[in-house]
Amino acid sequence: MPTRTARTAWNGTLEEGSGQVELSSSHVGTYEVSFPKRAADDAGGTTSPEELIAAAHSSCYAMQLSALIGQAGGTPQSLDVTADVSLGPDTVGFKLTGIKLTVRGEVDGLDADGFAKAAQDAKESCPVSKALTGVDITLDAALES
Repeated sequence: MPTRTARTAWNGTLEEGSGQVELSSSHVGTYEVSFPKRAADDAGGTTSPEELIAAAHSSCYAMQLSALIGQAGGTPQSLDVTADVSLGPDTVGFKLTGIKLTVRGEVDGLDADGFAKAAQDAKESCPVSKALTGVDITLDAALES
């Protein structure tokens, strides 16, 4: 399996500095980061490690859930996955305080219980979930009619 790379160039102090995160493997973009905007309610056009983790987690989870639905005999028509990643204080600095995964799916061939089982199993088995075992991850999963 391949290795993927991102690179950050940072200048200045935590409080006054800023940086650029480059998605080096895909070359899809370079994004601004700064700690004051990371800690603010309005990101003001910058991203953050938490948003990048949310992107990684929601996409990984969607892929894993799609695979598990297929293994259970269903066919996913659409999956809408949101990952909300929270940052909070720690004894030294900050930590991720929680991740809420929300998924709504349109699936043929599985009932609500089958979907719920696949959704829970995907939460436990997607590689990003495995990497984030030190963070409380919750799940809200439902089929849409």
